[in-house]
Amino acid sequence: MGQPKQTSSVTPLRAMSRAVTFAAFGGLLLSQTAALAQSASQQPATTANSRSTVSQDSTNAAAAFDDGTDDTATPAANGTTANPDDDAAQRPAIPDAQAGDDITGSILDEDIRRLNTREAPIDEALPRRRAAESASTAETPGIPIGTFVLRPSVTQSINTETTKDGSSTQRRAFLETDAAATLTSDWGRHQLTVTSEGAWQRNISGEGEEQPSFKVNGDLRLDLPDDTVAHLTAGYNFYREDTDDPDAIANATQQSDVQEFSAGASVQRDFGILRGTTALALTRSIYSDATLTNGTTVALSDRDQTTGTLRGRVGYELSPALIPFIEATVGRTLYDETRDSAGYERSGHSYGAKAGVEVDLGEKLKGEVGVGYEMADFEDSRLSSIDTATLDASLLWSPIRGTDVNLDLQTSIQPSTTAGESGYVSHALTTTVTHQLRDNLVGTMIGGVTWRDYPTDSTINDELVYTAATGLTWNINRYLDLTSTLGYELTARKEGTDSQQWRAGVGLKLKR
Repeated sequence: MGQPKQTSSVTPLRAMSRAVTFAAFGGLLLSQTAALAQSASQQPATTANSRSTVSQDSTNAAAAFDDGTDDTATPAANGTTANPDDDAAQRPAIPDAQAGDDITGSILDEDIRRLNTREAPIDEALPRRRAAESASTAETPGIPIGTFVLRPSVTQSINTETTKDGSSTQRRAFLETDAAATLTSDWGRHQLTVTSEGAWQRNISGEGEEQPSFKVNGDLRLDLPDDTVAHLTAGYNFYREDTDDPDAIANATQQSDVQEFSAGASVQRDFGILRGTTALALTRSIYSDATLTNGTTVALSDRDQTTGTLRGRVGYELSPALIPFIEATVGRTLYDETRDSAGYERSGHSYGAKAGVEVDLGEKLKGEVGVGYEMADFEDSRLSSIDTATLDASLLWSPIRGTDVNLDLQTSIQPSTTAGESGYVSHALTTTVTHQLRDNLVGTMIGGVTWRDYPTDSTINDELVYTAATGLTWNINRYLDLTSTLGYELTARKEGTDSQQWRAGVGLKLKR
């Protein structure tokens, strides 16, 4: 018979234990699934543009975390992670955001989110560097006088001069004192500027005529309404006629001293693209007696005169840098004596007109150029009228920093006092070049030519006057300069002897 089957008493217990375990695991699984379903049914829909939803989701997420439930770690049924939109909806709210702000995935600033942020331009990253003020261009502080600032200067120099006229030669050494001052107002509106300069010479050896001079000019600018600017001017000029002047007295040890008084007024107004200017100028000239070599004097009071000039200009503003213009001038000259010492009536009229253009390109180029016509006639029928085409220019050009070129071209009619002569036309060209060699060293070169063009029926031949000069200024400090000059002048005549003059000097300039 077969062997009986072996059984154990623990088998029923093991079976019951496993059944209880499966039941407990199933109950736990069902309860976890129900909790997830309830949480999903209570969670509101999230929107990208509502802050209140984000805040509510953040509160629910925080509560779930406190309860020990990690919803973000719960796998989906297909084995992937939960929807990332649900994760974004449960992020904590940023307290700085205001209600109603637009949120496009993130409320952080765009430059913060970007890895390749914009680089600021150099002008924004670093402040613009200003050119250092050199000793040669630094302006002295001046002396405050009420609402004005006075800037005076005095130059003391020792000079030598050699003059050659034909076969005769004169040499002299002299001391020269040059004084200059500028007085400028410090007003909020309008401005008054007064400039003055003078020179006094004293011979210390040799022979030669001393050449004193002095002039002062004032300009009151009035800023009126409606884009209107007015100027009131006044001036005084004293000088001694040069021996090479066509009106100089021959064989005189001292030429006539000339005093000129001037006054004027001008009004300039802008009419949109049009600019109009009207100006009136008056000049009074007084001549002293000349001293001859024998000690006698020659009275020159018959040359005293008063001249008035009325000028009008209209400009058309193509741009602030380019303004074409037309200008007309009319003048009247009255001599104190109806007839001069030779019996000629020299009072007369003058007329002029020109067209040109004003240029203003800032520091590089500014000034004006004009061409026109000018005429002068006299009351005495024996004096022929003088007329000429004119070319005038006044330009300031700076090709490079530290270099300035000043070009001046003037055409004018100069009346004469020689018996039977009405006058001549003067064409004068002067060029001045100033260059800053070093921070405290400035060089200056001057070149010029003047053509004295007499009428064809004149008994006086044309003359050409050439001038050349150079100088150096060393700025020892803001208040003291060392100056040196060297100049040459040649007067060439078609008939007669030429004259030459050399001059050199060195001096110290004190300024405040």
